[in-house]
Amino acid sequence: MVAPMRLWQVDAFTAEPFAGNPAAVCLLDRPRDDRFLQQVAAEMNLSETAFLLPEGDAYRLRWFTPEAEVDLCGHATLASAHVLFTMRGGPGGEITFLTRSGRLAAARRGQLIELDFPALPPKEEASPPGLLDALGVKPVSAHRSRFDRLLEVESEKAVRAGAPDFRALGTVDTRGVVVTARGERHDFVSRFFAPAVGIDEDPVTGSAHCVLAPFWAARLGKREMTGFQASRRGGEVRVRVDGDRVFLGGRAVIVLEGELKA
Repeated sequence: MVAPMRLWQVDAFTAEPFAGNPAAVCLLDRPRDDRFLQQVAAEMNLSETAFLLPEGDAYRLRWFTPEAEVDLCGHATLASAHVLFTMRGGPGGEITFLTRSGRLAAARRGQLIELDFPALPPKEEASPPGLLDALGVKPVSAHRSRFDRLLEVESEKAVRAGAPDFRALGTVDTRGVVVTARGERHDFVSRFFAPAVGIDEDPVTGSAHCVLAPFWAARLGKREMTGFQASRRGGEVRVRVDGDRVFLGGRAVIVLEGELKA
């Protein structure tokens, strides 16, 4: 009989349960095919499910939404690191992940876990047809990164007031859209929408901060900043820009633990 695999639900980029961004973390006992991983992610029905498979001194890490595999996900990586550090029962040094976006790392920095991710600075580019109508915003500037579109708007109030047409937004040719502005109590605020991959609004998006960090670093003249993602659950992300890398700092809370018996 095959032993059941361990599974956790973790709220990431928060110190309190039922806030931040929930992710499922599944520790695989052996390689599994893509169809199985996608079925598990659909069953979890969270914005991301992370699958970990030990590989030497590192872990192979893959991320799935309920509808598709993605190339980079911050909050599910933070959730995975939190689970692994908790299993170790101590400070635990550094954890290395092997992913579709290369080698990523996680390390404890006081009460935070800090993720070492690639910087994804956006380039100014006109918005594709239908995007502005679907979002219902008037941008100050429009940009494109490796995965997503970024729109800067005039104020935090404009970010919070956005009410996209998700059906229309899902037809636009992009993985997701970041809407951002300077913050009132944080350096910057943002929201992230990705209906094309099954996520109308993501609560807190680590990969978006790989774009936001270099974007706002250039505008504010800072290397270290604090961003707030103004979704209904909300979450704070500490960012530090160092050359072609972005360090994302946050906390996480395990809210559920069980076994996958499939």
